Amino acid sequence: MSQKEDFVAAIDIGTTKIVAIVGKRKENGKIEILGMSKTASKGVKRGVVLNIEEAVNSIQKTVEDVQFTIGKQLSDVYVGIAGQHIKSIKNRGYINRDSYDDEITKEDINALIQDMYKIPIDIGEEIIHVLPQNYIVDNETGVKNPVGMSGKRVEANFHIVIGQVASAKNIGKCIAKAGLKLNQLVLEPLASSEAVLTADEKEAGVALVDIGGGTTDIAVYYDDIIRHTAVIPFGGDVVTKDIKEGCSILQRQAELLKMQYGSALGDLAKEEEVVSIPGISGREPKEISFKSLAYIIQSRMEEIFDAVIYEIENSGYFDKLSAGIVLTGGGALLKHLPALVKFKTGLDVRIGYPTEHLASDAIAEVNHPMYATSVGLIIKGFEQNDKNKVSPKAKIKEKEIELEENFEEEELTERKDNKYGFISNLKKVFTDIFDEDDAEM
Repeated sequence: MSQKEDFVAAIDIGTTKIVAIVGKRKENGKIEILGMSKTASKGVKRGVVLNIEEAVNSIQKTVEDVQFTIGKQLSDVYVGIAGQHIKSIKNRGYINRDSYDDEITKEDINALIQDMYKIPIDIGEEIIHVLPQNYIVDNETGVKNPVGMSGKRVEANFHIVIGQVASAKNIGKCIAKAGLKLNQLVLEPLASSEAVLTADEKEAGVALVDIGGGTTDIAVYYDDIIRHTAVIPFGGDVVTKDIKEGCSILQRQAELLKMQYGSALGDLAKEEEVVSIPGISGREPKEISFKSLAYIIQSRMEEIFDAVIYEIENSGYFDKLSAGIVLTGGGALLKHLPALVKFKTGLDVRIGYPTEHLASDAIAEVNHPMYATSVGLIIKGFEQNDKNKVSPKAKIKEKEIELEENFEEEELTERKDNKYGFISNLKKVFTDIFDEDDAEM
């Protein structure tokens, strides 16, 4: 499926599920989801691909399902990246321009961004995103978009996201082996932010916390600028594991118990309420109280949010988050979790759904915190497509350059022809003279 048709396809490779999703942008800018398929994720742990063959099988299965649904073949896809290896740094760059009078162009800004990809980083790492925060034109600070301004020196502060080359390559291998082309890797918290955060929240100051199966992703915004990103290597899976071990039951039973009867606040659970779990291989069933289940969940969720708070404090914007925290991801729907987070942080908390960006006729199932990253990847895909489109002015300029180059090439060929034509004529004259002399002798 070509992006020329204004379709975007994305794959969210998660620890618990792999989602293939295809979207189309309507005239009002909303995303219409044409097809979505999910399958259990294999070969992925804490957001990192560890077994390529298993991951490829899962990707192929979900891609085949979505292709059948929409009746079209997928060719190129946008893919999310997360994992413990992700880190972010800040950097500053500048360019000196030739003239004060010429307007600053998009090309100038692109040159500044491209320079950031050349900064020295550790061996085995690569730069995934270069995100401009703000610009300084000559001595004018706090400029959000310098295009069209006049100035000689353009500086910018950048938020740079770095990941391991091996992890990125493994994702690339999986996509290639599944018969697809990787368009771009997108940091998952950035994708989720696009899907669930409003423009007002980003301006006022907000922290997005995306609780997945294997990782918890964080993105901090203030004054409409991305200030901090981080990936914590814990998610809903560790909560399930704690329930499994604490109650001596099977993994699948622990997952069902968490989803159906779990709570993130032990004090709000009723002690007299119990759930009966069938015994393993005909053994006696187990009775588990809602209160003891809730305390197991609460202790692990508190640990995860201690790490989240540490990351937000690290960003330096904890006290500026007027819009508080937005929880999304599959783990966000855990009962009483917003209350626990509000109690621990003192900030406003809401659950983030991708509603705002979805067309009214979109598949209802997609409007769920679990699919925030998937919808965000589609939005990011359209953004990237818009950037890749060449403006009419640039096309005219490109044509002019091409014509000039062709003219210069033709002129050079003509000169060569004239030069070699003259030499060959001269050779012919000399040959004729010597031939005449030989004949006379």
